[in-house]
Amino acid sequence: MRAIRQHAFGGPEELRLEEVPDPHPSAGQVRIRVESAGVHLLDTVIRQGAGGPRVAPRLPMTPGREVAGTVDEVGAGTDTGLLGRRVVADLGPPSGGYAELALAPAASVHVLPDDADADCAVAMVGTGRTTMAILELAAPAAGDVVLVTAAAGGIGTLLVQACHAAGATVVGVAGGPGKTALARRTGADHAIDYTRPDWPDRVRRSLEGRPVTLVLDGVGGRIGRSALELLGVTGRLVMFGSSSGSLTELSAADLFSRGISAASAVGARILQRPGGTRTLEHDALQALHDGRLVPVIGQRFALADAAAAHTALQSRATTGKTVLRP
Repeated sequence: MRAIRQHAFGGPEELRLEEVPDPHPSAGQVRIRVESAGVHLLDTVIRQGAGGPRVAPRLPMTPGREVAGTVDEVGAGTDTGLLGRRVVADLGPPSGGYAELALAPAASVHVLPDDADADCAVAMVGTGRTTMAILELAAPAAGDVVLVTAAAGGIGTLLVQACHAAGATVVGVAGGPGKTALARRTGADHAIDYTRPDWPDRVRRSLEGRPVTLVLDGVGGRIGRSALELLGVTGRLVMFGSSSGSLTELSAADLFSRGISAASAVGARILQRPGGTRTLEHDALQALHDGRLVPVIGQRFALADAAAAHTALQSRATTGKTVLRP
């Protein structure tokens, strides 16, 4: 089969298409003929060797943690009823998704309807799962004024949709006119370009004096700090990332003086969530099936172009979810 292989940590050029032997499932595993593989910002961090011990791979390796496709082989003692079924799975730290064939624990797969879109299923099993964890903590409601940073990203577009559906007033902030236009299309009442230095003032003017009650921040750094300062008294800050390269600066004095609360929806909270994350995956896929959440598939790359996909992600040139198509 063809697969992307990485033999050393470094830049996107370390991702090389190679011919490798077909894998075969062990007991309790299934083999998936891959239709779509998710490309995640975490993949770029792992590629550089900067992911920390929890996700540190053993080289050489095939990246990719999210796949959708058809089960074409099962290991010993595995339910043969999965043969021929279309499924989606998060492969976890072992990875292996950037390939024509991928192995997954049978317990990790979710069976898909025959007409399910593979790209959307991949988006929801990973990005959608994280979105559900954020919503579980943030609990947006009618009457909230929600500010979503990186509102044109994979998670951001889903959060905008969910907060809009909950009846909240949604302010989507993103980088550039194309991304703010996407935020509007997915349900933002106001869309502000945060590459403009006066963007916080533009948010205030658009809200006509109404305070922000909930910030959902996946950017951190200066953008995250500016978003925090838009919160009114009793406002909530829910953090889910730091794509800027640093976390939002926050102190106990901020909590006391501003009367706000702050929490992280990812990291230890999601890793140690009672019952694990499979229920979040199920809920995300159910929201897709019901049409309540529709992921934006921003770019599709051929398997051979995995390096280009990583470059686009790191340069913030993409919107929505990025996928590879073997």
